[in-house]
Amino acid sequence: MKDYPTSARGPAGHEVRDQIVLAATEHFSRYGYEKTAVSDLAKAIGYSKAYIYKFFESKQAIGEMICANCLHEIEKEVSQAVNGADTPPEKLRRLFKSGVEASLRLFFQDRKLYEIAASAATERWQSVVTYENRMQSLLREILQEGRLSGDFERKTPLDETTLSVYLVLRPYLNPLLLQYSFDYTEAAPGHLSSLVLRSLSP
Repeated sequence: MKDYPTSARGPAGHEVRDQIVLAATEHFSRYGYEKTAVSDLAKAIGYSKAYIYKFFESKQAIGEMICANCLHEIEKEVSQAVNGADTPPEKLRRLFKSGVEASLRLFFQDRKLYEIAASAATERWQSVVTYENRMQSLLREILQEGRLSGDFERKTPLDETTLSVYLVLRPYLNPLLLQYSFDYTEAAPGHLSSLVLRSLSP
């Protein structure tokens, strides 16, 4: 999960850290992030609180890693969808469609884990900042490719175009904002990507 920083301690790749994350994911899914204490996690995996603190500096650090795992999965799904397209316009359409679908799946399939992601977005945890940066980088690559192929205009500075298009998509990628956009999630990917593609025409 390169580039997704977390406040993990102890030796890298240690299996106890993975056990802690699995136990925490199960507890958070069942009881919610706020209602789960580090002592609950310690009891679930048979370790002391002090031992858990050898691997994570806080409960938030555990939540941060779980959040990073969720966002990384969305990023992977979106990247795979984009990479399966042949042209920059189709890649852009797939970015919109797969981004919305993956975000909705997180919300509806595991609501309590979604709550962690929403908290992370509210408090601007590093995992959310990293996710947003990486999604913008993917978008920038598509726009750059479209400029080179002649599909997209080249007059507007690339950074400005990237941010503008990302802001159109952000309400459907950001866990906190997504809950206010449910009424439009079915139609939004098609309508918004078409609007953006018209604005990008040379």
